[in-house]
Amino acid sequence: MSNIDRIFHVKNLQVLDEKGGCDEKKRPKISSIEIKKMYELMVASRLFDEKCLALQRQGRMGTYASVLGQEAAQVGSAYALKKTDWMFPAFREAAAYITRGIPLYKTFLYWAGDERGNLITTPNTFPPAVPVGTQILHAVGVAWGIKMKGKRAAALVYFGDGATSRPDFHEGMNFAGVFNLPVVFVCQNNQYAISVPRKRQTASETIAQKAIAYGFEGVQVDGNDVFAVYKATKEALEKARCGGGPTLIEAFTYRMGDHTTSDDASRYRPKTEVERWKKKDPIIRLQKYMQKKRMWTKEYDRKLQTKIKINIEAEVKKMESVKPANPKDIFTYMFAEMPKSLKEQMEELDG
Repeated sequence: MSNIDRIFHVKNLQVLDEKGGCDEKKRPKISSIEIKKMYELMVASRLFDEKCLALQRQGRMGTYASVLGQEAAQVGSAYALKKTDWMFPAFREAAAYITRGIPLYKTFLYWAGDERGNLITTPNTFPPAVPVGTQILHAVGVAWGIKMKGKRAAALVYFGDGATSRPDFHEGMNFAGVFNLPVVFVCQNNQYAISVPRKRQTASETIAQKAIAYGFEGVQVDGNDVFAVYKATKEALEKARCGGGPTLIEAFTYRMGDHTTSDDASRYRPKTEVERWKKKDPIIRLQKYMQKKRMWTKEYDRKLQTKIKINIEAEVKKMESVKPANPKDIFTYMFAEMPKSLKEQMEELDG
């Protein structure tokens, strides 16, 4: 390999294939207990997702962004975080939230339109960022603070392939590279930014290679392979904590559902494409591996799903039992000092 090849080489990582076959030499050193925990988190994310879609259709919740198909990309990466690390989600990170330990009723509350769902009590975890790409700059800023304070921690930020066209992405990457910051960029390349396919988003062969221009490593992983995602993220976080600088991880995955509940993906995606990706389902893939290793049975899965569904229903009940917020909150928490125009509007509300 020439020097030029070394400079522009992008590592591609897959550990677990679609049939549940595993390259044991590449598999991260995790116990059977941890493997089952990852599986259980992915199943919980899938069932939570299904409940959110049902609640939205029933008019009990607002617009929702499904995580269907991206469970491995989120669980694998969030599982690698330590409590002292910081997590910055976009708006499709329900599985990462579940892995991080955010109470389900909080996430239900957020998607039901109650901003109190954004009151995250889990340390070092930020609320969802709906504006595309803005959370990248927040993560880089915190990473700079971590470095200035000499702390052994890292920041991890999620975003989609569409965010790589935003200036926030390039500014954040450039700043992180120049100052060698402890930040891990996780791009969930789910192939579509709403209706815009990845091929219309960039002419780059991979998204991972964009890191090279900013002076640090880019890695492309099979985003439906929880082992590969976990391994790549764990290594990137450890490097960041030790002063090795940033990493861009491209999790090559697929958004199996609509962009949000207000979208109809069938208008811009061929059915054959969706069916092809269903065969790459991250949960079924891990299930097949666990079955080969005698870690999975139908009875185990039945009990697991029953337990999770009972918990989800309890969390929905808790969300719907929260008393309505004071309408004045939309004024009170907008500015440190309320301007005259808002005071007048609030007075009209009192009417």
